[in-house]
Amino acid sequence: MSEATTTELKHTALTRTHEALGAKMVPFAGYLMPVQYTGVTDEHLAVRNGVGVFDVSHMGEFLVRGPGALDLIQKVTSNDASKLTEGKVQYSCLPNATGGIVDDLLVYRMRHKDDAHYVLVVNASNIDKDWAWINKLNTFDAHLENISDHMGLLAVQGPKATATLQPLFDVDLGAMEYYTAQYAEMKGVGLVLVSSTGYTGAGGYELYVPNPLVQKAWDAVFAAGADYGIKPCGLAARDTLRLEMAFCLYGNDIDDTTSPIEAGLGWITKFTKEFTNSAALKAQKDQGVPRKLVGFEMIDRGIPRHGYNIVDAGGTVIGAVTSGTQSPSLNKAIGLGYVPTALSAPGSVIHVDVRGKVLKAQVVKTPFYKAS
Repeated sequence: MSEATTTELKHTALTRTHEALGAKMVPFAGYLMPVQYTGVTDEHLAVRNGVGVFDVSHMGEFLVRGPGALDLIQKVTSNDASKLTEGKVQYSCLPNATGGIVDDLLVYRMRHKDDAHYVLVVNASNIDKDWAWINKLNTFDAHLENISDHMGLLAVQGPKATATLQPLFDVDLGAMEYYTAQYAEMKGVGLVLVSSTGYTGAGGYELYVPNPLVQKAWDAVFAAGADYGIKPCGLAARDTLRLEMAFCLYGNDIDDTTSPIEAGLGWITKFTKEFTNSAALKAQKDQGVPRKLVGFEMIDRGIPRHGYNIVDAGGTVIGAVTSGTQSPSLNKAIGLGYVPTALSAPGSVIHVDVRGKVLKAQVVKTPFYKAS
């Protein structure tokens, strides 16, 4: 990477900390981000079995306030945000007008003192696109504020996350249900938004921290987790962890051309309300779709990668791999990809073209990894 390229990338509040820890830094979504420290497998297993910390401060955050805030969110998102009570979080997506997905996101309904608001958490690569899209559709009495450049985000993930973080908070973190959030004072740091969410399937929390306080929060978390073997983790381990859970990654498994119905996101697509392109998506749900996103495991030896062709036994292309890896938890090669609906049932045999070799694979039920 050239010096000029490096300086053009955005940095999080922890970039120098990652470099000092020996992280391999790479460009990602316009940011210079840590991809790994001690190795993907080591970091992955630390999260599955103990506790690890990801700096995901590149993610975007929008605040939505005003009398029309809910009306706007109902218009632009596929899930039913009217079901959210204060302190609840919802996974959703932003459908576009042509059948695809602008982005997937989290929707928080929050209150701090007298300030009632929603927080939309979006993917880093889509911040500008999402901001423009939501503002374009804002014909309601809703005020939007983009705080992405001012917020840091630490994902503290793994079965030891609660034990690690509890000494830093007076609130009972263990009592927080999955997909809930609250504002709380972090000892020695200040006010943060604590969310019982994550992208790993290993349990844990995400801490939204104002940039001036991020280093303090990072240091406090690592001091508190020392007895549990806490490790810093990079984006590579975050990717293998989410893939074991079959969580969609925007730009790989879903994008502007993929429908939430064919991507298996019908569960966040609620037709009890009208939203962008809802009539067309309901027709898809009622009539069926020609292809579906499936999980598969390799039977023949080989690792599927994003962009590899899914083929029939004769080598004719019938779909594409959207994500693939060698699973550190399962020690087998796994992937996600779009296939004809007729081949989408678990047990269906498909083939993947891995660098010119047609290798056999089998569609399986997801998630790939199930905690014992």
